[in-house]
Amino acid sequence: MTERVPAPGGLALVEALVNTLDIESGADALDSAEGRARFGITPEETDLARTLRESLRAVLLAHAGHPPHREVRPLGDLLAGAPLVVTVDTTDGSAALAPADGRTLHARVAAAVAEALAAGTWTRLKACEAADCHWAYYDRSPAGRGRWCSMQVCGARAKMRRYRAKDV
Repeated sequence: MTERVPAPGGLALVEALVNTLDIESGADALDSAEGRARFGITPEETDLARTLRESLRAVLLAHAGHPPHREVRPLGDLLAGAPLVVTVDTTDGSAALAPADGRTLHARVAAAVAEALAAGTWTRLKACEAADCHWAYYDRSPAGRGRWCSMQVCGARAKMRRYRAKDV
């Protein structure tokens, strides 16, 4: 959907998970074994991964100043039990939160969110305001006020709709 550079650090995982569903076409990458393998989830974990994905999408819409796309389980509730540990690098002493069990998607997402919070990048991950898109993207604009995943697609469509509405 977009030509943007992926989000930095662990946010790339969050962005990729949210973007497993193409809202416009209805195609869901989590329907395939290959799509699930990308996130290390089993067919039995797919529904929980979808719940996590849509909770993340609601938060990313909020980052962009938009209401949730639908009622979802709060992200904080989903990540509350994610097992994280503090790791300390022995060479430089830097510390980070890491999944205690790197296999669970929830723990990896929780670690990515914690890393982004510490780096000050969490609110830069947003969801496109176009109702038929809601694709996740990392807002690299200087003011942090990006609205669309792609100016060439979603932005152009929105501007054309506004222009046509003026002619009426």
